[in-house]
Amino acid sequence: MVDVPLLTITYLIPLIGALAVALVPREWEKMAGPTALFFTCITFLWSLLLVLHFDVGSAGYQLEEKSEWIQRLGIQYHLGIDGISLPLVILTTFLGPITVLSAFRCIEVRKKEFYVALMALISFSLGSFLALDTILFYLFFELMLLPMFLIIGIWGGKGRVHAAVKFFMFTVAGSLPFLLAIIAFKVWTGSPTFSLTDFLAADTSMLRESGWLLSTECWLFLAFAFAFAVKVPMFPVHTWLPDAHGEAPTPGSVWLAAVLLKVGAYGFLRFAIPLFPNAVEVFQPYILTLAVIGIIYGAFLALAQKNMKRLVAYSSVSHMGYIVLGIFVLNPMGIVGAVFLMVAHGLTTGGLFLLVGILYERRHTLDISDYGGLARILPGYATALMVVVLGSAALPGLVGFIGEFMVLMGAAEKSWVWAVLAGLGIILGAAYLLTLYKALMFGPVTSSRNEDLKDLTRRERIVVLPLVLLIVLLGLLPGNVIRRVQRSVDQILIRFEARVLATEEVRFPGMPPKKSPPVEEE
Repeated sequence: MVDVPLLTITYLIPLIGALAVALVPREWEKMAGPTALFFTCITFLWSLLLVLHFDVGSAGYQLEEKSEWIQRLGIQYHLGIDGISLPLVILTTFLGPITVLSAFRCIEVRKKEFYVALMALISFSLGSFLALDTILFYLFFELMLLPMFLIIGIWGGKGRVHAAVKFFMFTVAGSLPFLLAIIAFKVWTGSPTFSLTDFLAADTSMLRESGWLLSTECWLFLAFAFAFAVKVPMFPVHTWLPDAHGEAPTPGSVWLAAVLLKVGAYGFLRFAIPLFPNAVEVFQPYILTLAVIGIIYGAFLALAQKNMKRLVAYSSVSHMGYIVLGIFVLNPMGIVGAVFLMVAHGLTTGGLFLLVGILYERRHTLDISDYGGLARILPGYATALMVVVLGSAALPGLVGFIGEFMVLMGAAEKSWVWAVLAGLGIILGAAYLLTLYKALMFGPVTSSRNEDLKDLTRRERIVVLPLVLLIVLLGLLPGNVIRRVQRSVDQILIRFEARVLATEEVRFPGMPPKKSPPVEEE
């Protein structure tokens, strides 16, 4: 299958599925969901070919597809995959059928249009993890906004319009400087194309010439970092997330938490850190500080919530803080842990939003105080929620533990201060998650309306069971993911160290220069 464009087909299958759903006649609208489910299942099965053809011993890009696209502008159609993007692609295709199935009951109007938007969103998400041309990545990065905006704005709750506009404005505001920085990098370095490989090979010495307050490299990094920080989202540009999660329908919340947030963290690893190593060293302590603030701040806000979806939304702010922390400690343990934690967060937080959505479909309330004593009434639901909650709380043996443990180990190698402060987030995380579980499942039944609630249906068991099994399986056997990530992370760090200036230093004004090691006299 050497000549088969595996990567192109991977992201085109759901796009073809979107077209197929759009062509479903209005009188057959009930077939829109099964059609979308069929194409997402095919996408997942096809993506397994990427795993079969992936060489674990290779650190570079694999299965590359490269051709001229807009030759006059230097824009290429360049796709590739490595140990960092592969787990995220598989996570995306795995969650596709689950997200479609979760929409079968909660989406009651304009079903065909919803599945078209969802399938397009899946396609663009996959494209963002596969693109190696910076303009192509930017295209997918922006295209994801439109279907997500429609999903929130049309099928969301009462405040859906405000939440959708806020989401769109935040992300567009972050993306414009990113585009300008991409263009500036090519023009100023003389790179022949916008391809990442050409960007990495370009002469960036002129970017280190002093500008106003900061070097040009630092300004370009800030433009990249701002776009990715909004998408993560990092503190303090996180405020769009609780509103978006609170108003989005269940499938939208699942996809937003499990996949879209990862694009920002992935952007840091794929583009910002390799291209601007000297600027990364300048801003590393500030980004680490913001990551730790996000961990603790998000956890405290989650602890204070009375609305289930907003609690899970703020938990995402906290957990994404761990991912940013792991990336910017800039050591193998931290970065590998961050990539593994991206997968873990996708499974656990996606599972939390699914289970909250299942409960909302029965009672149409998100107020935690409206529930209680559900373990006796919904034993199957209680069991699934327990596994997902404990996985999110990083219980040893479940998927969340490995990633957070590696991130803390990586932070400790950098500084014990970061590790200790981040460790507080684990304690607070266990507090708000177990408090949520206790309030929902234990104690007396607080409302007579809860007495007649039905346990998980067959469709809901099909949706939830794969997540529960993976949360346990990857928690016990994380090596398959870690081995595929390790070599690519090592290559990024080797390239990073090679590109960092040995003699000339780029510093934020007022920062003391690094102390050179003492030279021993002969």
